[in-house]
Amino acid sequence: MLGNAHFYNRTIRKIVIAMGTVLNDIQLVRYTKDGLTAKEKFKVPLSYGAKEKYLVRITSDPTLTKSVNVVVPRISFELTGMNYDSSRKQQTTLMNCSTDTNTSSKTQYLPVPYDFTFDAAIYVRNTEDGTQILEQILPFFTPDFTVTAKLVPSLNRSYDLPIILNSVSNEVDYEGDFLTTRLIIWNLSFTVKGYIFPGVKDSKIIRGANTRIVDIANTSQVYVNINSQPNPANTSPDTPDDEFGFAEIIIEAPDASWKN
Repeated sequence: MLGNAHFYNRTIRKIVIAMGTVLNDIQLVRYTKDGLTAKEKFKVPLSYGAKEKYLVRITSDPTLTKSVNVVVPRISFELTGMNYDSSRKQQTTLMNCSTDTNTSSKTQYLPVPYDFTFDAAIYVRNTEDGTQILEQILPFFTPDFTVTAKLVPSLNRSYDLPIILNSVSNEVDYEGDFLTTRLIIWNLSFTVKGYIFPGVKDSKIIRGANTRIVDIANTSQVYVNINSQPNPANTSPDTPDDEFGFAEIIIEAPDASWKN
């Protein structure tokens, strides 16, 4: 676009994975009548997809005997929207950089802030299963929970992604005859404070600077020549922010023989 070379940072994909990681690995324990002895324990399946898709698959098999892939309880989530967040906008001309060798580096303009909206649904057959799953999610959102993701591996940059819990609601399907399985659904809405990144470009490292002070009325007259180089000149810093100091050579022109 606009004459730029093709790039694909997989940023949106990584944010979806980060959201799924937060909702993954939830355990459900069922107890005996005394409420103390665990009789079964299993991991709640997590899938990416629209809520309506899973409702059709579940309600088409009320006895839940056709496939273990659609058994409840289960959780589904989906990216439903993206909005530009002007409150987190930074100066456009600022750049991130990473040093590769003594002579080259990678640069990238700062990312554009976007809010990613996710909808999640918890499907259960009884109230106890639903509240147990909710209690493993809700305490971590006050109302946000922050995860750290390496969104641009080529620059070795990690970003904090606050995930905000917007709302929690439930619905119960009472329709059908007495033989139809009741389905309880808990709906959760989240906002992830993420970013969209531009392309990464290769650039050279500046290893020296030459400054000349001239007569404003006669630019051909040089008064001072200043040459600056890193010290040591051939050592690559561990990070772009490392400072090794500079060596300066200042030469004052004795007469008008110095020319540009």
